[in-house]
Amino acid sequence: MIQNAMSVAMAEVIAQRFHLLADPTRIRILDALRGNPLTVGALTDEIGTSQQNISKHLGLLHRAGIVAREKDGVCVHYRIADDTVFELCEEVCGGIHRHLNGLQTMMDEGVAR
Repeated sequence: MIQNAMSVAMAEVIAQRFHLLADPTRIRILDALRGNPLTVGALTDEIGTSQQNISKHLGLLHRAGIVAREKDGVCVHYRIADDTVFELCEEVCGGIHRHLNGLQTMMDEGVAR
């Protein structure tokens, strides 16, 4: 089956998603939210950066539909809204592990010679 070429618009959307996920702080925020919803304060403590920085990143993730927020009295809890982000992360981690295993095999073979 022949697939149609990806449209320019779709390529832009995909690139924006990858760009959004290309920040270590955002990756750490998503990982922290993997288990349960957290407030900005709890994320600030867990990530070890400023509340302003966490809020900025959460705003970007929220606008992209990756996280959702729920108000609980005066607190706002953030949670993962799009679980597929973890599938992507698992694929990337798997690729990194395969690459490192390949490098280790090459090094082991070089030492064995």
